[in-house]
Amino acid sequence: MNIIVLCGGLSMERDVSIKSGAMIAKALREKGHKAVLVDAFFGYQGEYTKPAEIFDYPVDDSIADIPEQVPDLEKIKAQRTGQGDDSRVGANLIEICLAADIVFLALHGSDGEDGRMQAMFDIAGVKYTGCGYMGSAIAMNKAVAKDLFRANGIRTPEGRDIAADDTDKSAPCFPCVVKPRSSGSSVGTSIANNDEEYQAALREGFKYDSHLIVERYVKGREVDVGVIAGCALEPIEIRPKSGFFDYKNKYQDGMTDEICPADFPVRVKEELKETALRVFRALYLQVYARMDFIIDGQGIIWCLEANTLPGMTPASLMPKEAAAEGIEYGDLCEMIISSSLERYR
Repeated sequence: MNIIVLCGGLSMERDVSIKSGAMIAKALREKGHKAVLVDAFFGYQGEYTKPAEIFDYPVDDSIADIPEQVPDLEKIKAQRTGQGDDSRVGANLIEICLAADIVFLALHGSDGEDGRMQAMFDIAGVKYTGCGYMGSAIAMNKAVAKDLFRANGIRTPEGRDIAADDTDKSAPCFPCVVKPRSSGSSVGTSIANNDEEYQAALREGFKYDSHLIVERYVKGREVDVGVIAGCALEPIEIRPKSGFFDYKNKYQDGMTDEICPADFPVRVKEELKETALRVFRALYLQVYARMDFIIDGQGIIWCLEANTLPGMTPASLMPKEAAAEGIEYGDLCEMIISSSLERYR
């Protein structure tokens, strides 16, 4: 198949997305597909007469490491010329994507995981992988997602949605977790144990979003469960060697121990899988997603959030879960494509 692997964009998770996209494109080419990596913000930067020609051009298989710090988006914007300052997508993006059999979405964060790209593609008639616009938008908005968790009897830490212009920004409790309402990869996330730390956490969080979720900190074991094609994968436990599972601990080698299969009794694993499937249905998700949980000291499972375009880097959790089920990386990529194409039949 002719496949565009779409990555990058104008998200704080841009660097992670590019690493995911490069890995996916390489794996798909090894499977015999013609896969071209395209940055959503810049579009296809090579020359062509007809869009379909790009699938026969040589490709660069080099894969860069993820920097420790989030990208400077203003510098990224300054690198693009001649396409208009207001556009968040490359000038030829739709034209290129329409020439593909399907677009593999390797985007993370805003413009990719929030449903806007999916909605644009739906209007344009572009086929793409993963969840549709509605489920993407619901899952990305942590306040809406938590409301749906509660409505469906899924435990989630209590808390509140705080806007930058709210008069009352008081913490509901200590310790608490402060995180942007619509972001991922733990960008802008802090744990506050007192008011001084809380005020610093608010300042940090509001750098990335005009709304923050402030919720009770649940101490326990962090676990992730992926869902694909209607089945829950083997749970994976996450144990950062220091601090919590923040941006650096997520993407830098050696910072976190990830145990898969997780060392839980069969009963707990089955409850995790069933809860992941309930979250998947409650948020109107499709094809695949990854759910984040905490199991507290009493064995109670708390759902933190759902990720509709989970990372696909070598350090990412869902590929490791799939591997524990005997699904190799390239096969996982093809499974995502085949399950996504079912939506169009």
